[in-house]
Amino acid sequence: PKPSSAASDVYKRQMLIDGRLCDAESGKTIPVYNPANGQIVMSVAEADRADVNRAVAAARRTFDDGSWASVTHSRRGQLLWRLADLLEQNADEFAELESLDNGKPVTVARAADVALAIDMFRYMAGWATKIRGATLPLSLPGDYLSYTLREPVGVVGQIIPWNFPLLMAAWKIAPAIATGCTVVLKAAEQTPLTALRLAELVLEAEFPPGVLNILAGYGPTAGAALAEHPDVDKIAFTGSTDVGKQIARAATGNLKKVSLELGGKSPTVVFPDADMA
Repeated sequence: PKPSSAASDVYKRQMLIDGRLCDAESGKTIPVYNPANGQIVMSVAEADRADVNRAVAAARRTFDDGSWASVTHSRRGQLLWRLADLLEQNADEFAELESLDNGKPVTVARAADVALAIDMFRYMAGWATKIRGATLPLSLPGDYLSYTLREPVGVVGQIIPWNFPLLMAAWKIAPAIATGCTVVLKAAEQTPLTALRLAELVLEAEFPPGVLNILAGYGPTAGAALAEHPDVDKIAFTGSTDVGKQIARAATGNLKKVSLELGGKSPTVVFPDADMA
């Protein structure tokens, strides 16, 4: 369906939980605005704590029951490569969505955001078969073998910002999938369109249910629920320093691992007398 600027007649995009597209349990939606003119172009399902709980439960089950662990490393790589292929086939659509949602020029989105996201999925597809441990020499007497293994962390909660919505999603998702983790990703409420469109490609690529779950929601509800959830083993966040501090505190509940990319720079203010041409 073609997006509309009328609030009463907008195309709705669903979230991905446990291998199927669905609405929020509450039925709520988030309006998505075109930053160029303030018009509503689409609405998306608004995830809150209940939806995060469903997504984490699916990711936890898929990780713990061994169904994802039994998928070979090469198959994980194939799935990531397939996702990259599908993204490349729909590159123009993703560039237009990113421009419509985020406001950056469509040429920049096509040449940078979409192209680099494709590259990231393919790069990490190659890594899936190259994750290995090592054997270690011992100085103690006896006939022993000492070795290390690299194992997936588990369920990874991921929260991404508005400035590079698709590329940030790729940066978060691809390494986690390549290493055998399961994922719950929350897109920024301001720019959820490409992440949720990516969710549709995840289904087309035939990822197993529960491996990759993609939501959109607000920080104080969905983001907080994901950060503090006891069944999430790691949280990866890109955003403001203040929110990063809140996430670090929330992660102490079960001592989950945390990756934080914080801060901001390079603001631009466009004044009325700017020569727009």
